[in-house]
Amino acid sequence: MSAAASTGFGSRAALVTGGGTGIGLACAKAIAARGARVMLAGRREEVVAKAAAEIGANAAFVRCDVAIDASVEAAVAATESQLGPLRLAVNAAGTGNIGSVLNGTASEFQAILDTNLTGVYRSLRAEARAMKRAGGGAIVNISSIAGTLTHRWMSAYCASKAGVNMLTRCAADDLGEHGIRVNAVMPGLVPTELTGGMVGNPAVVDEYLRRMPIARLGTPEDVAALVAFLLADEAGWITGQVIGADGGHTIRQGPDLVPVFAPLLPVER
Repeated sequence: MSAAASTGFGSRAALVTGGGTGIGLACAKAIAARGARVMLAGRREEVVAKAAAEIGANAAFVRCDVAIDASVEAAVAATESQLGPLRLAVNAAGTGNIGSVLNGTASEFQAILDTNLTGVYRSLRAEARAMKRAGGGAIVNISSIAGTLTHRWMSAYCASKAGVNMLTRCAADDLGEHGIRVNAVMPGLVPTELTGGMVGNPAVVDEYLRRMPIARLGTPEDVAALVAFLLADEAGWITGQVIGADGGHTIRQGPDLVPVFAPLLPVER
């Protein structure tokens, strides 16, 4: 049993955006297993409701779209009213697309940023306000190895995650005086609902694995273990850090997936 698991989170209240599936759900389970009460937030109410029921008595759910200010603020308010002062948060809601700078559009680019970057900002801001009221807390943003390594024809996604990395560092600098820590985790390729098309393609998997010292796909639980540590008191002197959970992928280079993507998109304009 890890130190984080042995000490646990007591009955602190936590909010996990994107908490209904994949990495977000794994994080919610890891947090709840350590005693916290967890609010699962997501756009699809039936999905977060099912996930909360799976976790059990320590979980609740709320519908939340991180692209809408009022929806995020309502989710934080629901967490405070149902579970108590907010002390822990994981921002895992995200989306993706494919397209180079020549065959993508500005509106497609903006849509990715609205969820992946501005959505994290909305969530982080509302969470930080609640944590300031609570006397402090810890936030972990889910980024990606695409935030530091180029992924050809994933320019919008890469830019959004690079933004999350710098937002994490700036927020940690802003919020430290209020007793709020902010860190980010960069997963490599992990089987989730979002990455199903990639994980199900042997050529994509092979391209990732050949770039990795520990050549296996990650699991949501691999990521959740690091997230739970960063939220715990044992990480109390760690803030503003962006850490890979990626089999060592970020010490090499990003994948070249253009041969897989090219048949799916218009020719470059």
